[in-house]
Amino acid sequence: MTRAEEFEQLRPLLFSIAYRILGSVSEAEDAVQETWLDFQAYPARPDSVKGFLTTVVTRISINVLRSARVRREEYAGPWLPEPLLADPYEDPERSAELADSISMAALLLLERLSPLERAVFVLREVFGLDYPAIAAAVGRSEPACRQLAVRARRHMDAGRPRFEADRRQREQLAERFFDAFREGDLDALRELLAADVQMTSDAGGKAPNLPKPIIGPDHVARVLAAIAGPLARIGVTVRPHQVNGQPGAVVRDREDRALNALALDILDGQIQAIRIIQNPDKLAHLGPVADAWTLSREFNQARRPHRTEDS
Repeated sequence: MTRAEEFEQLRPLLFSIAYRILGSVSEAEDAVQETWLDFQAYPARPDSVKGFLTTVVTRISINVLRSARVRREEYAGPWLPEPLLADPYEDPERSAELADSISMAALLLLERLSPLERAVFVLREVFGLDYPAIAAAVGRSEPACRQLAVRARRHMDAGRPRFEADRRQREQLAERFFDAFREGDLDALRELLAADVQMTSDAGGKAPNLPKPIIGPDHVARVLAAIAGPLARIGVTVRPHQVNGQPGAVVRDREDRALNALALDILDGQIQAIRIIQNPDKLAHLGPVADAWTLSREFNQARRPHRTEDS
């Protein structure tokens, strides 16, 4: 097997590690590409190609995250991870666990950890690496890695997201939610929302955005019911899709360009959170991106009462 073939075989795993550390599709792809360049330039064949590549992509991701954290502190409005429609690394025996580890809720929780804690947690708790391998990957001693893992696990356990265990039940509830949204059915929407539901959005100052999180079933249902009709009138469609391992959708304009992506947290038969990613920079990997400002103007015009010739 050539070096390129070995790398391509491991690329999905490397991306999955980098994405969980970084919460960004574009940054994870860049980290994987830089890993390939390092592998290509390495003079000898490593004893363990997988171990070598895991170490390289982890260290690159840690360095990227350290600089990214500064940018996120200065970010305009709430910051959400870039939406991931499908995890390229598939392990059928651990599919549910892997899906939960890329949920918006889990990635936001990981943001509370230091870059080293985050990397150690991902390698140990998600991918099951042993401590010698983790120590090699992050450049710390095994005892230090164990301490990092304990601290990270404590933080994560304190706020660990909970989701509906039955995948089919989640999908059915999400289907009901999107049907109610398309119809602008206020009562049906309200019935599906938890008492403490929150709707947040991330535009990064580059698209129209919610001025603040919307909290409570009445407020969230009213906003959703009010925007459904105008969105339909300007040709915007909601395409259900798994987003970060949870039920969600990609919203597209009449020319099939991505306007936003949204992910639902579902538990106990109700929607606990709705997270909307509207920053166009975070949608670029979904294909052509809509001009949100132009659509916003069309949307506002569509909301105005239609006048007849006799009025």
